[in-house]
Amino acid sequence: MEILLLLLLPLIAWAIIIYNKLIRDKNRVLAAWSDIDVQLKRRHDLIPKLVTAVQSYSHYEQSTLDHITHLRSAAAATATPAERERLESGLSEQLRSLLLIAEAYPDLKAGEQYLDLLRQLSDVENHIQYARRYYNGAVRNLNVRIDSFPDLLIARAFHFRPAAFFELESSVEADPPEIH
Repeated sequence: MEILLLLLLPLIAWAIIIYNKLIRDKNRVLAAWSDIDVQLKRRHDLIPKLVTAVQSYSHYEQSTLDHITHLRSAAAATATPAERERLESGLSEQLRSLLLIAEAYPDLKAGEQYLDLLRQLSDVENHIQYARRYYNGAVRNLNVRIDSFPDLLIARAFHFRPAAFFELESSVEADPPEIH
């Protein structure tokens, strides 16, 4: 009986250690997602100000402005990374269109309010990029642990699921707006 107990004790300790590492990695993913969410909310807070600034100069571009507002609302209402990724990518593309529209208005481009909004948007886009990198690193670590033997035995027993990466493929993030 003592021999059986001596053999099971290391096995139980191993299972506890692996389980705790899985929980730690899962919580890192959740915390990293929260960081992304905060930065996306910051961007969403800037969008109405930017739309208003551009709207005062470009009355005939209303469809672009309406589309940006719609995407902003839809993105804020989603919870899953995959759906949020899709909507945020569309929003990024529409923001790029908005910035291109603004290029046609020299008075707007020279306005202090517009330049300040562009600076803030550029800062937020950089923070989103950093938060996304951290999140994707945390997801990678969790997914590797879930898929690696022997950790996968504990992960499967406790129904751990791989997390989804968050990628925003957009020209806004690849090339943030320039501030002159």
